[in-house]
Amino acid sequence: MNRVSIFVDGANMYYAQKRLGWFIDYRKLLCYFRTTLGMQVADAFYYTAVDPAAKGRDATFHDYLLHSGYVLRTRPIKGCCDAREEPPWERIELAVEIAIDALLTLDHYDVCAILSGDGNFERLVEVLRAKGKRVMILAHPEMTARELRIAVGPHFYDLRDLERYIARTDRAPEPCMHDKPHAPEPSHHDE
Repeated sequence: MNRVSIFVDGANMYYAQKRLGWFIDYRKLLCYFRTTLGMQVADAFYYTAVDPAAKGRDATFHDYLLHSGYVLRTRPIKGCCDAREEPPWERIELAVEIAIDALLTLDHYDVCAILSGDGNFERLVEVLRAKGKRVMILAHPEMTARELRIAVGPHFYDLRDLERYIARTDRAPEPCMHDKPHAPEPSHHDE
């Protein structure tokens, strides 16, 4: 039985879920690897930036991840002096932490599953494959860097194909403006 270690890029998955229109149930994700793919989950890591001043929903989600069996890796959002337009968590780069953990835990797994489409993982994929590891990328194809797709080869998993296995059924993201149902067209006999 292959051992798998799972590395979730939280920011990348946040935006992927917004585009998908459904949320990932991270417990179901572990079950997908165990049951559907027949692997033994060696480690599961979730990486995210956190605002130390914010409480509430993030803390609840982090507790859920911890109780589900994930190791939570966080970096605090730091204030910046520049006038960038994007939210502060956009400036927190966690790819280095993911790469370090993937390399430090090489002996724990046969398969490395990375949930991210970030092109920064291209070199990590190449190194892991050179070390004899199978690498899987699970991401939204429209949000996956071309160089990462080339590096991972046939082991790319489109999140859209995994919805029935890993989607939350208790809650969905808010619909986008263009996803709202249209008002019914007036019928001609009302005139």
